[in-house]
Amino acid sequence: MPSRTSRRTAAPALALLALLPFTPSEARAAAPADWTAAPAAGSGSGRTWFYLQGTPGAVLEDRLALTNPSDRVRTVALRGSAPAGGAAAGAGAWIRFADTDVRIPPRTRAVVPFSVTVPAGAVPGDHRALVVAAGGGRSTGVEVQVRVGGPAVAALTVEDVSVGGSGRGAVLRYTLVNRGNTALRPQVAVRAEGVLGPLPAPVPRTGGALAPGRRAERTLPWPDAPALDSVDLTLTATAPGGVRATARTTARFAPWPALAGTAAAAAAATALLVRAGRRRRPRPTPAAEPTGAAS
Repeated sequence: MPSRTSRRTAAPALALLALLPFTPSEARAAAPADWTAAPAAGSGSGRTWFYLQGTPGAVLEDRLALTNPSDRVRTVALRGSAPAGGAAAGAGAWIRFADTDVRIPPRTRAVVPFSVTVPAGAVPGDHRALVVAAGGGRSTGVEVQVRVGGPAVAALTVEDVSVGGSGRGAVLRYTLVNRGNTALRPQVAVRAEGVLGPLPAPVPRTGGALAPGRRAERTLPWPDAPALDSVDLTLTATAPGGVRATARTTARFAPWPALAGTAAAAAAATALLVRAGRRRRPRPTPAAEPTGAAS
């Protein structure tokens, strides 16, 4: 995605927001959402998120479009935030707006400039944030990805592999961890090896992007898990750039309730037979002492 030009300045000089009318057809198309927030055109048509890149210390600029198709004035508050599951502030703290409370007249689009100031000590790699717009009892976030120049490190691990459940309810659980400083889109392959050979393995779903430092806990259904077997599972995660990580676990399957009930019944029956045999066995009679002849 193209990016805005970075400028190394002490403070960004943001232009005032622009208010632009739009056609009735545009209003009808946007009306169900009341108001909308999206990247403004100019850095690439049809954008749904922001992509900016620069070196530590750079000031990057872009614009957010707020559209009000209704016949009433709308006021929308803007702020930068970390994405869900991210750091408390993260790259969201780098974002500054020309106006944080935007008043949008009816049937009007407001274009709001904002800047992203990359700290001098920012770690090279990809950093994610959100531009959050809130108003009229609802809020929405537009993703911002900032790529900071410098050595890129791609690293991935597969952790916490386990199998739960049995039969058609069996599931495979694992965690992917991005240990590098660039965003990854891992693909996972699973291999299952039973006592007698290969078995049908859980089928991984296609996952999304994994930001640097993020963990993704995933669960795969395994309806073809065996009823009785010891299975070695190998998970291999790969990502573009030669990134590869492998983890293994062993799952043992057995219909334990049925086997346990059968074993308990057999043990109880054996005990009863032993007791019955002991009761039927005749007790030995004491031997009679010989009587001597009278003297």
